[in-house]
Amino acid sequence: MRRSSAVCRGIVVAGLLASAAVVPQSAAAVRADVPRVEEPVASSSPTTSVAESVVRVKLPLPASAGPHPAECDWVSYLRYRHRDGPADSRDADKILIAQPGILEGAGAFDGVARNTIERSAEHGRYVEFWALDRRSNCLEDHTGTRAGQRQNDWRLAVDYYYRNREIDGRTFDGYLGNDQLGWLGRVGLRQTVKDQYDLMAAELPDPALRKEKALCGGHSLGGVLTGFFAVWDFDGNPGTTGDAGFNQCSGYFALDSSISTSLEDIGGQEASAMVPDPGVGYAATQAGLNGGVIPRSISLPALINAETMNVLGIAGLAANADPGGRSELVSYLPSNFNLETTTRLLFSKDLATFLTCTPSVQDFRLTNEAVLGGLLDDHSQPLAFLQTSVGFFDGGRIVDKDFPAPHDLGRIPGLEGLAGQFGTEPKAIPDEPNGPRYTWRNFDRIGAPDDPVYKTRNGEPFTDAGKEVTDIQQLARSLSEHPLDFTEQYFPTKLVTDIYQADSPAIAKHTVHRHGLTANPRITLLAGDGLSGGDGERPPGRLVIAPGYQHLDVLTASPTQNNGKREPVSTNLADFAR
Repeated sequence: MRRSSAVCRGIVVAGLLASAAVVPQSAAAVRADVPRVEEPVASSSPTTSVAESVVRVKLPLPASAGPHPAECDWVSYLRYRHRDGPADSRDADKILIAQPGILEGAGAFDGVARNTIERSAEHGRYVEFWALDRRSNCLEDHTGTRAGQRQNDWRLAVDYYYRNREIDGRTFDGYLGNDQLGWLGRVGLRQTVKDQYDLMAAELPDPALRKEKALCGGHSLGGVLTGFFAVWDFDGNPGTTGDAGFNQCSGYFALDSSISTSLEDIGGQEASAMVPDPGVGYAATQAGLNGGVIPRSISLPALINAETMNVLGIAGLAANADPGGRSELVSYLPSNFNLETTTRLLFSKDLATFLTCTPSVQDFRLTNEAVLGGLLDDHSQPLAFLQTSVGFFDGGRIVDKDFPAPHDLGRIPGLEGLAGQFGTEPKAIPDEPNGPRYTWRNFDRIGAPDDPVYKTRNGEPFTDAGKEVTDIQQLARSLSEHPLDFTEQYFPTKLVTDIYQADSPAIAKHTVHRHGLTANPRITLLAGDGLSGGDGERPPGRLVIAPGYQHLDVLTASPTQNNGKREPVSTNLADFAR
């Protein structure tokens, strides 16, 4: 069904104006007094040597958080381990514990977790990887996506979220508004690092074991959160250090990030871009969050909000279920401002196309993989922190995409600094509406004998084999297969405002162990074409720069690259864990 011209005109005008099983205690080193549930996760990943499970530990929120759903009294993570390794976490050689970045959930770590575990096993060492999920993700309803995944039918998901279809006795209640998120305005930095501490203490009660086994780190904003974890005092007595964050870890790892306590570092660039500094003190900011004047969760009218984050998962589900089938996702979704504006932003080649809504993305014959590539590939997605390198469009004429920014933004004098927000790769888009069937050329087919080598208007190839590193099917699986998903629908604003105001007494009284940032060995693994590209001051410790990688590629890259070599992030991470 085509979108009405009235809806399209409205968008332009508005856009211009503004049953789980309880695991016995013998199976994991858990505290007997903490309820814990673990269940296996089925995956279609070709990395079959790795077992995945979802773990939920009951760690109730304090009364000061206010009324909240009962589900939010549980903290969850994805546990990855080698099938030939020990079943008990206490017996693992190391446990890598990862904090997600902004708008990111535990499922995003699937690729790097599996690759790191496999690389470690090749050297006779069995490590685990715990991908943490923020507590606020308890608000997400994955019923539709899970049903679609089970039935291999993405339409089930759309019907659940948009057509009032009942699944498992449940219907979708809608996406939550700011007025429904009052408690989230009181869950910030302190609760986030405490959740990690309490989870580690519950799963590994022996402090000496935590210090010996745990490696703490994260992706993007997760590096900054790890920095705060390292300096945090958890017992309220600065004179004791057994409880200090740095004493819970034997080392730190940063994935296109930095172990720091500043949003000025690469680990916080996307956060500072999404959440501006409120410019007032801690008490005034908290009053704004309590009253709802300051949004309690990041939500923009289009592109970045709970609905679009959920639809990314559905797009991954479609690409996973029927990669080469013609996409009907955009036409099957309802017509509303958010979805229309988002697809126009991502699939308009220039401003005129955006303003006239002609041609529409529905005028092109795109496969499900091509739609997913158009949503997140670095030659289409405008926001650098959402970019991957999964290949390129194929099957018809491809031209430069000059909207919402010029295709070669990084080369325009005076605009080079914007590359950190929009990325460095030239943008491209199909240009034959009602024409050929556009497919997706996967990362490992770039540079193949049949590659037509699509070129920019300047006569340069849009891409080459050295800049493509992620299998689009890995991306599709990460987006759609996990009970804790890749994207994050309700990112707590307070988490970032607390970091801005880390010098306030309310925060500073906890961050007393400043030497904790350098108390343990660290490794920093940067995307060569990511948020920093390896530029700037060299971080302490070991530094690895992955050439051609975008921000998300450090999580999703294929275990074997186009140069025939092992994937460098997981290879070096496994070596660090040794």
